[in-house]
Amino acid sequence: MPSAMRKTTTTSRARRLAAAAVALGSFLAFAVPAGGVAAAPADPVPAVFFGDSYTANFGIAPVNNPDSERGWCFQAAENYPAVATRSLASKGITLDVQTDVSCGGALVHHFWQEQELPFGAGKLQAQQDALKEDTRLVVGGAGGNTLGFTSVLKQCSDELRRHPLLPGEPVDADAPAGECRDFFESDDAKEWLDDRFQQVEWDLEQTLQRMSYFAPDAERVLVGYPRLVPKDTTKCLKAAPGQEVWPFADIPQDALPLLDQVQKRLDDVMKKAAADDGADFVDLYDHTGNNTACDGANRGIGGLLETSRLDLFGQSIPWYAHPNDKGRDIQAKHVAAKIETVLNR
Repeated sequence: MPSAMRKTTTTSRARRLAAAAVALGSFLAFAVPAGGVAAAPADPVPAVFFGDSYTANFGIAPVNNPDSERGWCFQAAENYPAVATRSLASKGITLDVQTDVSCGGALVHHFWQEQELPFGAGKLQAQQDALKEDTRLVVGGAGGNTLGFTSVLKQCSDELRRHPLLPGEPVDADAPAGECRDFFESDDAKEWLDDRFQQVEWDLEQTLQRMSYFAPDAERVLVGYPRLVPKDTTKCLKAAPGQEVWPFADIPQDALPLLDQVQKRLDDVMKKAAADDGADFVDLYDHTGNNTACDGANRGIGGLLETSRLDLFGQSIPWYAHPNDKGRDIQAKHVAAKIETVLNR
C-alpha cells in the first residue's frame, strides 16, 4: 500500500475503481445495464460503518463493549448506524453489518492509523482494517476532531477550559475566552484554521481512496455533521426546558456566528472531498437548521454542559454538542434515505 495517496486532480470514479481492481488482481463487473434502473438488492449488503463520536453517538447509553477497551469509544448500542439499519430492513433492504468501528475521539487519519484510547486504555486497529473485498457499502463521517473543533470551543469558553472531562485544548490559552471572536479574526488564527481545513481535506481524500483500494466494489457514503448553532443566535440566550445553563454555556453571543461559519466551512470541505472522489454525501447541516442546540424542546443537539446519559469515574459527562436521541434519529433518517438511493440506482 503506497504511503502517500493524496491527489491534486479529480479522478473519475470509473477510472479509480478500475485502478483499484487491477491493484488487487481482479476485474470489476457491473450488473446494471446502461440506462437501466437497479432494484433494491435481494441479498444482504455487506456494510461497514466508520467514523468519530458523531457516528458512535457519544452521550447515548448504553454503550457497546463496556467491558473491553472498545468501551472507551463510547459507541452507543443504539447509534444512528443501528437505527438506520433497522429502518432499511423495514423497507426490505438488509444490511449485513460486518462491523461498526466508529469511535469517539477518532481523527480522520485513524482510518489508516491506530487510535490511542484515553487514560492509557490501549490502542485500536486502523478503521480500514474492517474493510473486506466483499464489502459493498461503507458509511460514516469524520473531520471535526482533525479540524480541532473542540479547541475552537475551548478558545471561546472559560467553563469548558475548566471542565476536567472534556477533551481538547484552546488554540491559545493565553488569549481570553471572552475575546475569542477577535482572536479568530487575527491573522495567526486564520492561518491556523486554514492549515486545519487543509489537513481535513487531504485526510478525507486519502480515506476515500483507501476505501476503494481495500473494498473496490463498495459504495461510499460520507456523512456530514448536524448544525449546532442556529441562524438566530438570540435563541441561544435561554436554557432549554429542564436545563439551567445556556446551550453554549459562557461562549459570547458575538462568537456564535463564528462557530457556525467554521462548521459550515467544514461541511463544504467534506462535501467537496466526496464529490471530487465520486462518493455520496449526507448533508446533515442543511437538514438540521431547526434542530440546533438552541431549539429548546426540538433540539437535536445536547448543550455543551447539558448532562448526557453517560458518566465517567462517577461524574456525569456533558453532551458537549453531540446529538441527543432526537438528533440521532434525524441522522438515521437521512443516512437511511441516502443508502436507499445509493443501493437502488
